[in-house]
Amino acid sequence: MTTARATTALPHAGDRRMRAARTTLILLGTSGLLFGLYVLFDTVRITRLPGVALWIGAAIVLHDAVLAPLVFFCGLLLRRAGRRVTGTIVLVVQAAIVVGSIMTLIVVPAIVARSLTSNNPSILPLDYGRNLALFWVAVALVATVWSVVLYARSRRANQRPSSRQS
Repeated sequence: MTTARATTALPHAGDRRMRAARTTLILLGTSGLLFGLYVLFDTVRITRLPGVALWIGAAIVLHDAVLAPLVFFCGLLLRRAGRRVTGTIVLVVQAAIVVGSIMTLIVVPAIVARSLTSNNPSILPLDYGRNLALFWVAVALVATVWSVVLYARSRRANQRPSSRQS
């Protein structure tokens, strides 16, 4: 029978650099979070905090229950298309979904607010639902054109003989 021996290695310079980088990022993230909390409590009335908490909670649910699975499954479907679809095309489509979803998250409260308060049309004067739909069309168009260009470039590169074949 063999027994496993525990080995203790001296920390390498790479390990120390990684630990320093992680510590720096944790400190930056924590200080950013604390500053955000300070600004939140300094600028928002106490009576408005439940609405802010609801919005943040809805953003988390939207991300975890809708956006992340949508991006994952779109990437999975595109990768199943085989070698015809390169990784950069998958990234373009995923980025388009993320950009459109973030804009939706920003605009939906304005759409809801406009439907609730129709007394003064000058407060929210635009048709936010139509503009959001047009934004999604523009994002899809840009992603499609970009993907077609990338696909054409990859096909052209694959059709050229390799310099090693000569």
